[in-house]
Amino acid sequence: MLSLSLGCGYAIRTRAATAERGRKGRMNKLGAGPDGSSPQAPSAGDPTSELLKTSHTIAVVGLSSRRHRPSYGVAEYLQSVGYRVIPVNPAETQVLGEKCYARLEDVPDTVDIVDVFRRSEFVPEIVDSAIRIRARGVWMQEGVMHPEAAERARRAGLVVIMNACILKEHIKRFRLH
Repeated sequence: MLSLSLGCGYAIRTRAATAERGRKGRMNKLGAGPDGSSPQAPSAGDPTSELLKTSHTIAVVGLSSRRHRPSYGVAEYLQSVGYRVIPVNPAETQVLGEKCYARLEDVPDTVDIVDVFRRSEFVPEIVDSAIRIRARGVWMQEGVMHPEAAERARRAGLVVIMNACILKEHIKRFRLH
């Protein structure tokens, strides 16, 4: 079986391995099997679970086309569980089969979550952009924190998650272990 080691300490099956398993073994973005059953029901009132469960499109700011980068592995996982991933990086043209945009404001589609793979010093500008595009949430990956920008996003009505890996949180809440 083929697997991909992710920079955030997890390994996932590659698309080829997933295709080998066939439709019967696939899970949707919530980790539910073909019958819709959930391996672990998220707790009611948990904003992280609710955001993950109700989102469809995730803009990954700082997504790299380099397969060894954590952003690539996390975005590939998000695609594999059913999310639409939109890369945002002015240095890229296409990542994971999706057109890459230079700025969040350039994305023509509705974005549910802005997933940040940039240093903390860049977060205020990204949060301002997330507010302008009316994203529902801002997710700052492990090691990315900016309390003032987070508070500004919360005041604007966005769900904010700081210093947490979206892949790990999704697995913890929705995938079989």
